[in-house]
Amino acid sequence: MKPIIKILKNPRITEKASFHYEQNVYTFDVADSANKTEIKKAIFELYKVHPVKVNILAVPERRITLRGRQNQKGGGKKALVYLKAGDKIEFL
Repeated sequence: MKPIIKILKNPRITEKASFHYEQNVYTFDVADSANKTEIKKAIFELYKVHPVKVNILAVPERRITLRGRQNQKGGGKKALVYLKAGDKIEFL
Protein backbone atom coordinates (compact mmCIF):
# COMPACT_ATOMS: atom_id res chain seq x y z
CA MET A 1 0.00 0.00 0.00
CA LYS A 2 1.19 3.49 -0.85
CA PRO A 3 1.66 6.15 1.86
CA ILE A 4 -1.23 8.58 2.40
CA ILE A 5 0.89 11.55 1.37
CA LYS A 6 1.52 9.99 -2.04
CA ILE A 7 -2.19 9.16 -2.62
CA LEU A 8 -3.81 12.44 -1.52
CA LYS A 9 -1.82 15.41 -2.76
CA ASN A 10 -4.00 18.25 -1.48
CA PRO A 11 -7.63 19.38 -1.30
CA ARG A 12 -8.89 21.37 -4.29
CA ILE A 13 -10.18 24.61 -2.83
CA THR A 14 -11.99 26.37 -5.66
CA GLU A 15 -15.25 28.23 -6.02
CA LYS A 16 -16.88 25.26 -7.72
CA ALA A 17 -15.64 22.87 -5.02
CA SER A 18 -17.00 25.14 -2.28
CA PHE A 19 -20.53 24.73 -3.67
CA HIS A 20 -20.12 20.95 -3.32
CA TYR A 21 -19.26 21.22 0.39
CA GLU A 22 -22.94 21.97 1.11
CA GLN A 23 -23.85 18.53 -0.30
CA ASN A 24 -21.00 16.81 1.65
CA VAL A 25 -18.85 16.33 -1.45
CA TYR A 26 -15.13 17.10 -1.09
CA THR A 27 -12.60 17.39 -3.92
CA PHE A 28 -8.95 16.27 -3.70
CA ASP A 29 -6.01 16.15 -6.09
CA VAL A 30 -4.77 12.56 -6.11
CA ALA A 31 -1.84 10.62 -7.54
CA ASP A 32 -2.14 9.37 -11.11
CA SER A 33 -1.80 5.75 -9.96
CA ALA A 34 -4.40 5.98 -7.14
CA ASN A 35 -7.62 3.96 -7.31
CA LYS A 36 -10.94 4.31 -5.47
CA THR A 37 -10.22 1.84 -2.68
CA GLU A 38 -6.85 3.43 -1.89
CA ILE A 39 -8.47 6.87 -1.78
CA LYS A 40 -11.21 5.63 0.60
CA LYS A 41 -8.59 4.15 2.95
CA ALA A 42 -6.49 7.32 2.85
CA ILE A 43 -9.51 9.52 3.65
CA PHE A 44 -10.40 7.31 6.63
CA GLU A 45 -6.83 7.28 7.99
CA LEU A 46 -6.36 11.02 7.62
CA TYR A 47 -9.81 12.43 8.51
CA LYS A 48 -11.49 9.50 10.39
CA VAL A 49 -14.65 9.55 8.23
CA HIS A 50 -16.01 6.77 6.01
CA PRO A 51 -16.71 7.90 2.43
CA VAL A 52 -19.98 6.68 0.91
CA LYS A 53 -18.51 6.72 -2.60
CA VAL A 54 -15.59 8.11 -4.59
CA ASN A 55 -15.57 9.34 -8.19
CA ILE A 56 -12.29 9.86 -10.04
CA LEU A 57 -11.93 12.36 -12.89
CA ALA A 58 -9.03 13.04 -15.24
CA VAL A 59 -7.84 16.65 -15.35
CA PRO A 60 -6.58 17.41 -18.87
CA GLU A 61 -3.37 19.30 -19.57
CA ARG A 62 -3.76 22.82 -20.89
CA ARG A 63 -1.48 24.68 -23.22
CA ILE A 64 -0.61 28.19 -22.09
CA THR A 65 1.56 30.96 -23.47
CA LEU A 66 3.87 32.57 -20.94
CA ARG A 67 6.22 35.36 -22.07
CA GLY A 68 5.93 34.25 -25.67
CA ARG A 69 6.71 30.60 -25.00
CA GLN A 70 4.36 27.63 -25.22
CA ASN A 71 4.07 25.63 -21.99
CA GLN A 72 1.78 22.98 -20.55
CA LYS A 73 -0.09 23.33 -17.29
CA GLY A 74 -2.11 20.99 -15.15
CA GLY A 75 -2.99 17.43 -15.82
CA GLY A 76 -3.51 14.57 -13.40
CA LYS A 77 -6.46 13.22 -11.44
CA LYS A 78 -8.98 14.58 -9.00
CA ALA A 79 -11.33 12.67 -6.72
CA LEU A 80 -14.81 13.61 -5.56
CA VAL A 81 -15.40 12.12 -2.10
CA TYR A 82 -19.03 11.75 -0.97
CA LEU A 83 -19.73 11.62 2.79
CA LYS A 84 -22.78 10.83 4.91
CA ALA A 85 -25.05 13.68 6.02
CA GLY A 86 -23.53 14.05 9.51
CA ASP A 87 -19.84 13.72 8.53
CA LYS A 88 -17.56 16.66 7.81
CA ILE A 89 -13.94 17.30 6.83
CA GLU A 90 -12.27 20.44 8.20
CA PHE A 91 -9.51 22.16 6.21
CA LEU A 92 -7.26 24.69 7.90
